[in-house]
Parts: sequence; structure tokens; C-alpha cells
Amino acid sequence: MPDKYQPIGVFDSGYGGLTVFRELIDQLPQYDYIYLGDNARNPYGTRSFEVVYEYTWQAVNHLFERGCRLVVLACNTASAKALRNIQQIDLPRTSYPDRRVLGVIRPSVEMIPGLTKTGHVGVLGTRGTVLSESYPMEIAKISPDSPLTVVQEACPMWVPIVENNAIESPGAALFIEENLKNLFAKDPLIDTIILGCTHYPLLLDIINRFLPPGVVLLSQGHVVATKLEDYLFRHPEIEMQCSKSGRRDYLTTESAGNFDQLAKIFLGEEVRSQHVKLG
Repeated sequence: MPDKYQPIGVFDSGYGGLTVFRELIDQLPQYDYIYLGDNARNPYGTRSFEVVYEYTWQAVNHLFERGCRLVVLACNTASAKALRNIQQIDLPRTSYPDRRVLGVIRPSVEMIPGLTKTGHVGVLGTRGTVLSESYPMEIAKISPDSPLTVVQEACPMWVPIVENNAIESPGAALFIEENLKNLFAKDPLIDTIILGCTHYPLLLDIINRFLPPGVVLLSQGHVVATKLEDYLFRHPEIEMQCSKSGRRDYLTTESAGNFDQLAKIFLGEEVRSQHVKLG
């Protein structure tokens, strides 16, 4: 065990990554963690690749400076628009070649071949994630010999529904029903759906209300936590550097008071965060 604080970093552009964070601390409670939300510059979904990459790299650097050896991008937009550059360009040429940055898209995609029977997959995500085409591209890589049909639907109202604590409102059900109708109108043979945004698990009860029988929903939190456990097992050189005292720290670029209030919706418990500046 390290003799100093070297937590696992978890980054999101906002609050949705807290659903992944919740699963990480539930499944792997022994590790120390820092959660960083760039809430002041959220949402990332409408921003360009260049801006998302710049903001994400700033956040990753901040977490490295706080001792993180491993950072999980618990954000679909950051994973789609920034992860590859960070892994392939930034880490090798910086003073952090021994650090690692992981995303949420690949772990989710790897589950698909074992779930779909029809070979038709739906993706629900933010506009930025959908436009990035990251899910169709990654799914094509894992199933080159038996191509899967992938259909996407952008759901721009789902994140505001969650963050405005409007999950129980009539409008929430209307938007969710409309997006699901649109998705199945594009491809009625879909039997597996990826929830391509970390906010969406909070809407599961409503989503399930409008799903056809037999359709499987893949939520990212549990998948990412399971895959991280496997990654740490396969990379003991990284695992041994992660400190283990069960400590949790929360950082936000927004008001700490605002973050603490909304974070409770996602975590179901009180948190006390610290305000930080990036860039």
C-alpha cells in the first residue's frame, strides 16, 4: 500500500458521473477517490471537440497534481471527444507517462455482443455524444465479423430534467416517451439499449415504463466499476500505487454549496465539496 495519498480520480463535466462514482465506491470501497465536476463550464455536450479536449485535459492534470495515478472519465462526452488524444498523445509526451486515463464508452460497448440477440442496438445520449459517433465506431471495432446495427437518439432534455429535480414531473415522462418512440421508429428490431449518459440511470423507472418487452437496458455505472476492478487486477503495477483508506473527496468548479445540494440527488447522501479553478 502506498505511504501517501494517491486516490483514483473520477472526472465528469457535471453531476452525472456521480452515478458511476456511486458504483465505484460501492463495489471497490477500499480505495481512496477524488471526484471532480467541472460544473461551472457544463454542459460539454454542445461544445466543440477542441474545447472539450482542452477542458478535459485541464481536469486530468489537476487530478494528477493531487496525486491520482489513475483517472476515470465518467463522462460520455469527454470519453468521446478527448480520451483518445489524452491516451495516445498527451500521456506519452508529458511528465505523466506512467499515469492512466480510462473512459466509459469502451467498457459499455464490450458488453453488447453478449446481450443482443437481434444484432440491433440503440444508443440514447446527449447531442454531443451522438454527433461524435463514438458508440457506433467502438461497436464496429468489437464486432467486425458480425456487424451490429446501431441507431442513436439524442435526448437533449433528459439532463435538465435530472438536474432540475423534475424527474416526477409530467413533462419528464412526455420527453422520455417521445425519444423512445423516435428510437424504435428508426429501428423496431432493437433489443438492447445503451444509456450513453451518466445522468440517465436516475430516469430508469420512467424509461422502463415505455420500453417494449424484452429490451435490455445497459447502464454504465455497474459496468464501469466491474471493468475497473478487472483492470486493476490485470495491472498490479497501477493497483499497488492506489492508496486505500476509504477516503472520499469532492471538487467542483462551481459553488461548493450548489454542488453539495445537487450531489445529494445522485448519491443519496450528504457531501461536502471544495471549490477549485481549472485552466
